Amino acid sequence: QVQLVESGGGLVQAGGSLRLSCAASGRTFSSYAMGWFRQAPGKEREFVAAINWSYGSTYYADSVKGRFTISRDNAKNTVYLQMNSLKPEDTAVYYCAVDRLSAQAMGGILPRYWGQGTQVTVSS
Repeated sequence: QVQLVESGGGLVQAGGSLRLSCAASGRTFSSYAMGWFRQAPGKEREFVAAINWSYGSTYYADSVKGRFTISRDNAKNTVYLQMNSLKPEDTAVYYCAVDRLSAQAMGGILPRYWGQGTQVTVSS
């Protein structure tokens, strides 16, 4: 059974940085992509970034390109989202997700497996 546990959310001022972590367990993820999505109050869940577990190729939403960086540590089965230059509009619950997809495909297909989410709040 796939389990994903996020951590690292919190409150930060605009222009600040946060790093989210997602620890994955339950299977081998060599043919999978892991990604981050977010959902703000009253809005639909949206794709943020994804990374191919084996090759490390990445894919980003236009809204976060140049500010967010996704990475992974295969030995720890953990994926990270480094968020810099945060804006109030980045405020949302951030979810980690994984599925047998390419990183680019995750930008258009909702994954099957999800974490519980972690709140990120950016104050102006």
